[in-house]
Amino acid sequence: MEIRPYGSSAPGTSLVAEPPPPRRTRRLLRRLLVTVLAGSAAAGGALVLLPPRPAHHRAAPPAAGPRAQAPALTAAAVTSGVPAALPDLAAFIGRQEGAVRARPRDARAWAVLGAAYVQQGRNADGAADFPKADRALRTSLEVAGTRPAERAAALGGLAALANARRDFPAGKRYGEQALKLTPKLWSAYPPLIDAYTGLGDYKAARGALDKLLGLRTAAADRPAVMARASAVYRDRGWREDSVAQLTDAAAAARTPAEQAAYLTGVGQLAWERGDREDALRHFEAAVRLEPGRRAALSGRGRALAALGRTDEAVAAYRAALARQPDARDALELGELYESLGRYEDAEQSYALLRERVRRSVAGGVDEELLIGQFEADHADPGDAVERLREEWRRQPGIEVADALGWALHRAGEDTEALKYASAATDKAKGGGVISAPYAYHRGMIERELGLDGPARRHLGEALRINPYFSPLGAEAAGEALRGLGEVPDEPPPDDMS
Repeated sequence: MEIRPYGSSAPGTSLVAEPPPPRRTRRLLRRLLVTVLAGSAAAGGALVLLPPRPAHHRAAPPAAGPRAQAPALTAAAVTSGVPAALPDLAAFIGRQEGAVRARPRDARAWAVLGAAYVQQGRNADGAADFPKADRALRTSLEVAGTRPAERAAALGGLAALANARRDFPAGKRYGEQALKLTPKLWSAYPPLIDAYTGLGDYKAARGALDKLLGLRTAAADRPAVMARASAVYRDRGWREDSVAQLTDAAAAARTPAEQAAYLTGVGQLAWERGDREDALRHFEAAVRLEPGRRAALSGRGRALAALGRTDEAVAAYRAALARQPDARDALELGELYESLGRYEDAEQSYALLRERVRRSVAGGVDEELLIGQFEADHADPGDAVERLREEWRRQPGIEVADALGWALHRAGEDTEALKYASAATDKAKGGGVISAPYAYHRGMIERELGLDGPARRHLGEALRINPYFSPLGAEAAGEALRGLGEVPDEPPPDDMS
């Protein structure tokens, strides 16, 4: 995978240099969740990476969480990708580094360490941990020799790492190899589902989920399986099923960190359907369970901005960025500042975005999608088109189709743009996700092409799905719709549900 450099921070210039339970059980789980919401309203070479640690630098035991009975973070949880609190994860990594020093030929120990690095990289300082994860997992693969279970653990970790780096072709390759070795191991399926989704192969993603749901899994693993099902159902446009699965996962989660992660997901689903109050309620519940969960903090900012509480929204975004600077959060905050006329503050947020993306790219992450999205609206649409064309060639998922269509529109190539915008919004061509931004982009492209009827339908659809989907885009959609006049009495398009 070739990763292009990312550089300029000058404003206006081109940036070049991740089976439902019985109904009675689901009702019980939901009651439990309501209670929670109310109450909380190359082994040797790799060893060079891990020098002996002075006693005063060894990780302290994790602090006790709000549930005294929550089990300690385990190797099984880490390798399964179950969400963990960052302090617990850091302490676990410290212990696991000691384990591989003591047993440098232990393939399983190396695989667990690599998986922990991947999870920390996803949730803490981003790509800084990914090179360490790569070395640990490749060491595991080398030490494992021909032993199937140990090779599968390393390959599964490499698949998860590739997905975290947005290298979905590699994620598919490693994931399929791991699944071939251990077809009855449930944790082999989620990385492969993610890779298929990133590549736009939604049929394969659904097939892998069906096989996953057909496996017998332990009670402790079922919340993670339900969360995976929720993501696939969302991509199919099955909103109620997606919410039900993730709500049940949150109710059945065994640790505060795991529950906070799933509540954050429920909040995001509420946000996507325009329910500001419900989104805020879930994001705040997640923050109470795990104050450092960045996605919940930025989710609060998103919901507060939609509610018109813009000072609180800015504070929420800044709190998220202070804990774990994330490029996409910086983009959202910058656009919120723009909507408020605070252009100097917006440029500071965009400068932070540039800096974080440079660091991420240095860690091996493919950030072409995010760079293209930023360039299209805030810098150089031509550069966005070039980047996103290559991204589409490599991994043609729905997000890339939408971004490329919009970049082409911004570059004045609306006829071609409509092809990609249609791929992002037509169920026959994509995964079927119900998205206000995607409908907005298609409507604006159709408006530019003089297709007034389809433009009215899609702009109206965007505002029906979520009237607050973007502090800049929602206002533009409303203005464009008013400019098109009254909606005539005409049937909906075939691709609309």
